[in-house]
Amino acid sequence: MKKYIFVVGGVMSGVGKGVAAASMGKILKSKGFSVTAIKIDPYINVDAGTMNPTEHGEVFVTEDGDECDQDVGNYERFLDENIYSDNYMTTGRIYQTVINRERNLEYGGRCVEVVPDIPNEVISRIKKAGKKAKADFVLIEIGGTVGEYQNLLFLEAARMMKLQHPKDVLFVLVSYLPIPHFPGEMKTKPTQYAVRSLNSAGIQPDIILARSMVALDELRKRKIAVNCNVTPGDIISAPDVESIYEIPVNFEQENLGNKILKKFDLHSRKKDLKDWKNFVKIIKNPKKTVKVGIVGKYFETGSFTLMDSYISVIEAIKHAAYSLDAKPEITWLSAEKYEKDAGAVAELKKYDGVIVPGGFGNRGVEGKIKAIKFCREHKIPFLGLCFGLQLSVIEFARNVCGIENANSTELSKDCTPVIDFMQEQKALLAEKNYGGTMRLGAYDCKLKPMTKTFSAYGKPNISERHRHRYEVNNEFREILEKNGLIISGINPQKNLVEIIELPDHPFFIGTQFHPEFKSRPLKPHPLFKEFVRAAIKNQK
Repeated sequence: MKKYIFVVGGVMSGVGKGVAAASMGKILKSKGFSVTAIKIDPYINVDAGTMNPTEHGEVFVTEDGDECDQDVGNYERFLDENIYSDNYMTTGRIYQTVINRERNLEYGGRCVEVVPDIPNEVISRIKKAGKKAKADFVLIEIGGTVGEYQNLLFLEAARMMKLQHPKDVLFVLVSYLPIPHFPGEMKTKPTQYAVRSLNSAGIQPDIILARSMVALDELRKRKIAVNCNVTPGDIISAPDVESIYEIPVNFEQENLGNKILKKFDLHSRKKDLKDWKNFVKIIKNPKKTVKVGIVGKYFETGSFTLMDSYISVIEAIKHAAYSLDAKPEITWLSAEKYEKDAGAVAELKKYDGVIVPGGFGNRGVEGKIKAIKFCREHKIPFLGLCFGLQLSVIEFARNVCGIENANSTELSKDCTPVIDFMQEQKALLAEKNYGGTMRLGAYDCKLKPMTKTFSAYGKPNISERHRHRYEVNNEFREILEKNGLIISGINPQKNLVEIIELPDHPFFIGTQFHPEFKSRPLKPHPLFKEFVRAAIKNQK
């Protein structure tokens, strides 16, 4: 029988449920068990594709083209496993399925009710995902916090599963313990209230992961134990760490993996976190640094910086840098600033390498194009991702090929469309079927021999994940190549440009796909690794 671990949050969101679930999965996998993970988002949205990245964070794309929460990316990176669309659900997706089933008379004409039919659909999806993944353990993260009204039906599903399989379901509460400046004491009361809220849903946590700035002392552990009906040994300290990749190691120091196995009456089949621990040692003791600037627009939210908008890009940079024994120093650079101040782009000289990541819409576009032009002319290692490739083509078309008014039809209807929809997409767009116009998920790419890209991958055929609507217009490929742009990767099925590069540049590569989605801590993506290698060389 499969074992199910529900991970829920108390007090507030954003304290690390996703990496906590991923870390537990990593530990269980290191002990010889197969593991998969599921994310539940309590939104009416059917998927994460239409959510604002400055509010919700990055939209992660799976191999089979599902647009989902960024925590699915954490699961893939920690577990080194692909996660598929079956492992992601939202309130909207659940209700849509139940309503469609009712319309198809699949309930036999009976009255369809919120309870138990909605929780039953949730349970059905959880079991289906576990069966498809052939997993021993299924970790289910419920987004948000236990006190939120929109989570009640998911908590009800979890309660029902515990009732159905009392020996095969475990509950882990991730709760934050604040330390107010005055009186400067760690407070347990918010966690006590979180447990009571969970109790009111009919659930008692088996393990509490106590998140805080610092490690818990024994006094707080005893206090939580008495008030929350949990033994002190099942309260795991989860202090802030410099790198999220330290978390599995910290959890194992408190023997979390064996405690989970004991509750399920299981024993470790093996124990092997050696490679991961060595990876963490490199993170803590790098021999050099590399400065990377990211020119974007989805990181400014009021007076704060939201790194979650580009979390997969950030982690891919880290994976590549650590593999080269370097510590990445990442700086956020505002594309809008370059639009307002033409001279500000000169600050790019301070960086060893520059990345222009994905995005949509007009805001900051001309600033990004100025940054790309500067990197091209000043031989600064450059990596353009998705929108970054499209803007690189526009910049090259304007400033090297001399194509007046070169642009994308996404950005201007009155332009020379070097970036455009394919004809088959335009009909879908006219019907406002925006999802149908996206290239989502994994697509094949054939690489051109004797290019930097081919050298990085070391093989002629690859597959990468996409999330975009607009393509390089094939009508302009001849003039682009004639002026020196190398098209080093092509989708063979549709003859679409996937990768571009410049021959007389230390490293100037743009990809129509998102290589960051496939980077893993112990398996850095080859393009990010070669970009960072070129950036380190640029220091000399």
